[in-house]
Amino acid sequence: MRIILANPRGFCAGVHMAIDVVDQLLDICPDTPVYVFHEIVHNKHVVGRFIGRGVTFVEEVSEVPEGNIVVFSAHGISPAVREEAKARNLTSIDATCPLVTKVHMEAIRYAKQGYQILLIGHANHQEVVGTRGEAPDSIQVVETPADIPNLTISDPDMLVYLTQTTLSTDDAEIIIDALRAAFPNIKAPPSSDICYATTNRQRAVRQIAPDCDLCLVVGSRNSSNSVRLTEISQSAGCPARLLDDVSELNSAWLEGKQNVLVTAGASAPEDLVASLVRKLVTDFRGKIEVRDIFEEDVEFAIPATLKRMMRDEGIDPNERRIHITRPEITQDLYGAVPLTVSAS
Repeated sequence: MRIILANPRGFCAGVHMAIDVVDQLLDICPDTPVYVFHEIVHNKHVVGRFIGRGVTFVEEVSEVPEGNIVVFSAHGISPAVREEAKARNLTSIDATCPLVTKVHMEAIRYAKQGYQILLIGHANHQEVVGTRGEAPDSIQVVETPADIPNLTISDPDMLVYLTQTTLSTDDAEIIIDALRAAFPNIKAPPSSDICYATTNRQRAVRQIAPDCDLCLVVGSRNSSNSVRLTEISQSAGCPARLLDDVSELNSAWLEGKQNVLVTAGASAPEDLVASLVRKLVTDFRGKIEVRDIFEEDVEFAIPATLKRMMRDEGIDPNERRIHITRPEITQDLYGAVPLTVSAS
């Protein structure tokens, strides 16, 4: 069996930043309760590991005792949530992905200019809820083309669309095309709202999947971008399975399979990928090949509140920069090292 590891895969910089924020908080404030509003990222292992270290996840800001620390997850929040945290005298640390913040800023700007905003995404997804909260009177959510006839449009020449950052580019384009057909003068954002990491992981699967017999996607079922990876593989003609970790691997999936693509959603830790690959190497005589489609080398700034807390503890924030590059594949972690590294 040939195990084809997609590069890039797994953690994007925004997820890495959000997780690192909580890690560093636990490091510099070991005896202080830490609360996180919603799941920090959509991965059950990440959340479970933090719970094991004493982090409390809440669904309402009112669950955080007054005067405590609250971290806002990578998916972003509405101004109403921010104001509620302020009213409760909470120390708020915003771990919102900067690319989600970009969409929030676009929503605010277009609303101020008098545009109606059509937000393409899943209405109940935390990111969409947060973005919609920036301009609730100006935003309508579009989940599918079937929603278009039910929109309330006051001026078709003052329309703009924005998108959830973790959508499939294919799915988004179908809805965008339908919006353009219905409203020819609809305005697009200055640049795509779908994040570079989501796009890169989707393109990697789209490019590699046709050469494979099976695609294994490591990720949780509530992870939008992980689910999209399975759908993209299947649309490319390669059966796909989504699994949280190696314990969910079914040997029957691998019968007769010669080329198995392994990738991971943007919120899935690499150690889960490594465990899966190690199982494939050990039990199915797998040989590892890395397929390089894009190289990612990204750094995000530490949130301002966390920087202040670090300085108060005598820690230089510049020594704890948030940086992510490709994972290193070692014999101990993966069960083997790559036989080949191919560029495409």
